[in-house]
Amino acid sequence: MKSFKKISLATILAALMIVMAACGSTTSKETKETAKNDQSNTKELSGSLVISGSTALQPLASAAAEEFMNKNSKVSIQVNGGGSGTGLSQVAQGAVQIGNSDLFAEEKGVDASQLVDHQVAVVGITAAVNSKVGIKDIKKADLIKVFTGKITNWKELGGADQKITLVNRPDSSGTRAVFNKLALDGATPAEGVTEDASNTVKKIINETPGAIGYLAFSYLTDNTVTALSIDGVEPTTENVTTGKFPVWAYEHAYTKGEPNEVAKAFLDYMMSDEVQTNIVTKQGYIPVTSMKVERDAKGNVTNK
Repeated sequence: MKSFKKISLATILAALMIVMAACGSTTSKETKETAKNDQSNTKELSGSLVISGSTALQPLASAAAEEFMNKNSKVSIQVNGGGSGTGLSQVAQGAVQIGNSDLFAEEKGVDASQLVDHQVAVVGITAAVNSKVGIKDIKKADLIKVFTGKITNWKELGGADQKITLVNRPDSSGTRAVFNKLALDGATPAEGVTEDASNTVKKIINETPGAIGYLAFSYLTDNTVTALSIDGVEPTTENVTTGKFPVWAYEHAYTKGEPNEVAKAFLDYMMSDEVQTNIVTKQGYIPVTSMKVERDAKGNVTNK
């Protein structure tokens, strides 16, 4: 009987050791598989991305790209300007991965059936004058007269006795299209100086007595030029979000079809809280989520 008990105890202990060894082997195998999967899931993002188009969106895209590359050292992003028309045509042709535009593709007459629209921010746009012009507010009717050449001296509007010099963007510019449509009621501007980039427009306005042009709020972060109120409404973020100041546009980042891995990661980053509540506002743009009104491709504005 004692011998039986000893044999039984030895047998039980041996069985337990076998079970524990098997469990240990399984746990070790599972741990290795989990580690392998984790390593696969955290594979470092790599690749290149070329973005072109809207110069109104360019400062934001460049700032976000710089931060994104700091976080992803194996990713290279090149941000070019050229205007909304250029961005839309190049992305439609597959020449770039993202085409930036201040307009809906439909507004530029581009076939949007193969494009995917990513609205990454909102930008306000207003007229800007040389700081010595002497006015800070202008009636919309007078603004139209200025840009169509019917008013040619600032003294007619209570400003300095100074000839008006118009500074325009080219036809490919989304900023020009938005300004013409919403600030000038579709009127065609008279001939003047034409520049491809918003930063050049700002420089010319600052250096040319009597000059007037139009700029996105993102270029109006200092006092080198004077941003004009229109019909007594100041060009502020709050007035844009409520629809009180009407000259604004979505900043679109178009892709041809669904974005590739790098483009998707960058666009997701553009919509993250880090960018929307930090970089977007610091760069003078407006988060899409802050808007209390929305606008469709036909220009219809409705409350959210």
